[in-house]
Amino acid sequence: MPDTLSPLTLLTAAGVLAGVLAALALLLRGMRAAGLGRAAGRRLSVEEAVPLDGRRRLVLARCDGRCLLLLVGGPQDLVVGWLPPEPPR
Repeated sequence: MPDTLSPLTLLTAAGVLAGVLAALALLLRGMRAAGLGRAAGRRLSVEEAVPLDGRRRLVLARCDGRCLLLLVGGPQDLVVGWLPPEPPR
């Protein structure tokens, strides 16, 4: 058995590795779409961000099911306030 690998063997190994990585990426994307990924247990998320000018923006964040409005990007960040809970639909 020779000590060197043929180019065909290296190409086959690279193809198999690419296939396994692609299958893993598709599996993880499917789990995340089903709510089984890392984001399922998160308590904090950014719902929306609206730019006001070149530096500042309003950010609507959700923390433990409640919405918080933040003004960020100026000389100092500001908590505008907690929004009232949404009525049940």
